[in-house]
Amino acid sequence: MEFDAVLLPRRRDAMIAQGLWQDRTINDYLGTCLANCPDKLALTAYRLESGQSRRFTYRELATMADRIAIGLARLGIARGDIVGCQLPNWWQFTLIYLACSRIGAVMNPLMHIFRERELSFMLAHGEVKLLVVPKLFRGFDYEKMAQDLQPSLPHLQHLVVVDGDGENSFDALLSGPHWEDAPDAAAILSANRPGPDDVTQLLYTSGTTGQPKAVMHSANTVISNIVPYAERLHLTGQDVVLMASPMSHQTGFMYGLIMPIMLQGRAVLQDIWQPAQAVEIIRTEHASFTMASTPFLSDLTQAVEAAGQTVPSLRTFLCAGAPIPTPLVERARRVLGIKIISAWGMTENGAVTLTRPEDDDERSFNTDGLPLRGVELKVVDINGHSLPHGEVGKLMLRSCSNFGGYLKRPHLNETDDQDWFDTGDMARLDAQGYVRITGRSKDVIIRGGENVPVVEIESLLYRHPAIAQVAIVGYPDARLGERACAFVVLKPEHSLDLPGLVDYMKGQKVALQYIPERLELLTAMPATASGKIQKFRVRELLQQTLAGGGA
Repeated sequence: MEFDAVLLPRRRDAMIAQGLWQDRTINDYLGTCLANCPDKLALTAYRLESGQSRRFTYRELATMADRIAIGLARLGIARGDIVGCQLPNWWQFTLIYLACSRIGAVMNPLMHIFRERELSFMLAHGEVKLLVVPKLFRGFDYEKMAQDLQPSLPHLQHLVVVDGDGENSFDALLSGPHWEDAPDAAAILSANRPGPDDVTQLLYTSGTTGQPKAVMHSANTVISNIVPYAERLHLTGQDVVLMASPMSHQTGFMYGLIMPIMLQGRAVLQDIWQPAQAVEIIRTEHASFTMASTPFLSDLTQAVEAAGQTVPSLRTFLCAGAPIPTPLVERARRVLGIKIISAWGMTENGAVTLTRPEDDDERSFNTDGLPLRGVELKVVDINGHSLPHGEVGKLMLRSCSNFGGYLKRPHLNETDDQDWFDTGDMARLDAQGYVRITGRSKDVIIRGGENVPVVEIESLLYRHPAIAQVAIVGYPDARLGERACAFVVLKPEHSLDLPGLVDYMKGQKVALQYIPERLELLTAMPATASGKIQKFRVRELLQQTLAGGGA
C-alpha cells in the first residue's frame, strides 16, 4: 500500500524542535520494558462468555509478538501491508498490533459490530491483505461472514480465525509454532522495523459524509498524544488500566493498548461490558484508571451501589463521547469515591481536551476540559475570524497528534496550510481556556459513545419501497446519551411501522447500533424552497413530540 500521509512531513521539523514528537515507536517502548521489568505482569485479558483469562509478562508479551510477526511474514505480510483485525478486547488484538509493528505492517482495527455492508467498503478501500476475526462472538459467525466476503475482495489473501479449528486458525498460523526459534527469525524481525513517521494505524471514522474515511496515524502522532494525556492524569507505571471500551476505537487502542506499555504499567481487558463483572475485575486486578463513554460510568455506579461492594483501587474514570450529566457526576463521586474526568477528542487526534484531577467537579459537567500540551484551539465564525470567549462558532485545532491524512482522500483532510484542522464541531471557549462542545456541524448521532453514520443510514432507508423522504435526528437518552429517530414521509398507499423498518435494516446487514430506534411519520418534510430538508425543524418536531405536543 502506498500511503498519502501528506500532513506529516511538513510538521516534522517544528514538532521535533518543540519536543512534542518523541521519534520512538512501540518497539522502543516494549524494548525498554524488557530491559527494566521483563517479569512484570503486562497484560491480563478476560473473556466473559468462556470465563477464561490470559496473562502475559513483558517478556512473554515480546516473545509472542515476535512469534506472530514471523508467522505473518510467513504468510507474505510485508512492510506497508494492511492487516485487518475485527476482534473484541482479547489478548490477540494487542499482540497482533505489536506483531505488525515488528515487521512494518499496518493494523486496521475494525469494530466487532460491523457487518457485511461496513466491512465490504473498508476492506476494499484499505486493500486489506490479511483479516483476523473470531470464529464466534456473542452468537455471531464471523468466520462465515468473512468467507462470504472474501471472493469480492481481490486484495484479501488470508483469513485467520481466532478459536478456529482448521488450517486457517490463529493458533495454527500465528501463535502456535515457535516461529521465533527459526534460523531466519532475527533477520525477519530486524529487516523492516517501521520508523516513527511511518503509518502504523489505519482507523475508519463513522462516515459523516456518507462513507467512512480512513484515518492514518504514525507512531509520532499517537505517542505525542499519549505522553501529555498521561501527564495530565498523573498516570505512572504503578497504574493498572482497565479497558472495557472497544480496542477498535481510538479510546481502547491508544489508552488500553499503547499507553500501558509506554508507562511500563499493566492493562486489563474486558471483552463484554457487564457492570457486575467489571466491579469484580476492578477489585481482583486493583485497577486504578479506566476510560469509557457515559453509559459505562452510569452502569458501574449502579452496579457498585446495588452490590454494596466498593472499588477502592479505582482512582479515576475518564468520560468521553458525550457531555456527562451533572447528577451522574455527583452520584458517581458519592458511590465510587473517584474523580470523574471529562474529555473530548476525535479519531483524527485522540483525546484533545481533558479536565484536570485538581479541578472542581463542576468542570466535568460544565466543560469538556482544557487542551493538552501540544494542542491549540480557536473558535471562528463562518468567515474564519476568531471569536471572543463565550461565543459559539466552528472549533478549529492545531495539534501535535493531528493525523497524517485520510487514505486516498487528501482533498478531505480539512487542514489548512497553517495546520489548523476543522473539527466539524461547534464550541465555545471560556476565559480560562476550557472548551464546551455545543453541537456538531457534522451530521452525526453519538449513541453510547459510538458515532452513527447518519448519511449512510438515510441513504439505505431511501431504498425502502415505502419511503419517499427520510431524515434521521438524535434524541436524548439517559443511559446512551442519544438514540436515533427516523422521520419518514411515505409513498402513496404504503405503510411502515418501526418493526418493519428494523427488519429492513437488518436485511441490509448494517450494525444493529446504527438502526433507528424510533419512527415518526410525516405527511410532508420541513424543507427550504429548493427542497432541502431542514434538519433543525425536524429536531424541533421531535422535541415537541417528546414533550407531548405531537408531531
